[in-house]
Amino acid sequence: MAFDFFTLKDKIILISGASSGIGQACARRCADAGATVVLLARNKERLQSTRDSLFQSDKHITISADLMNDELPEKRLNEITENLGKISGFIHAAGISSTLPLRMVTEHQLSEMYKVNVLSAVSLTKWMSKPSHFHESGCSVVWIASIMGMVGEVAKISYSLTKGALIAGAKSLALELAPKKIRVNTVSPGVVSSPMTENAVYNQTDIGRERIQALHPLGLGTVNDVANACHFLVSDESRWITGTNLVIDGGYTAR
Repeated sequence: MAFDFFTLKDKIILISGASSGIGQACARRCADAGATVVLLARNKERLQSTRDSLFQSDKHITISADLMNDELPEKRLNEITENLGKISGFIHAAGISSTLPLRMVTEHQLSEMYKVNVLSAVSLTKWMSKPSHFHESGCSVVWIASIMGMVGEVAKISYSLTKGALIAGAKSLALELAPKKIRVNTVSPGVVSSPMTENAVYNQTDIGRERIQALHPLGLGTVNDVANACHFLVSDESRWITGTNLVIDGGYTAR
């Protein structure tokens, strides 16, 4: 007997930060698994490019919104659930990073990072958790956190604060939303090759790159390594998993 494991057929998956990096990889992975993907990101051109690259591209939807400055695009999201169907999964991959020592951290800088990394995740999940928005069979929420929310690194206080908040908050939310059959988990990657890491401070010198690579026993990961885990968590095969932080770090935190 053949089994169709991890299928997302007939599911609608909302993905924030879908125009590049991990979010884009998640969109492609979910589309390949049969999902209809709602792609949410700031840059219209890159968002459209991502959609064009997806399997059965015509059935997917794009929403352009700046999660740092704009209000939640609730009207547009409501139109999608009314016309297309209810959400079965939400992957929050939108995020920003910085490497700043404490003396350079400002209230404004920390507030801006909190808006994108934490507040937008909570706002989108709050919208999705309304009965008219999520599928009656249940829903899976996946927030992309980071190992920096678990372990320390010099000059990463702002980033670590926001990612640690996601990991802690998801556990409480998993308990609160369980009666609705909504599961909430986080995924914490190590360093993966992506546009964000290409611009990171440590990646600007050979010494910095070699140091980061040495901290990962299996080497640096790829965005597809993270997308595969997110695919699993929004599939029915993970139906008994909630309140968990899945670490995907090539052995970084094994030390």
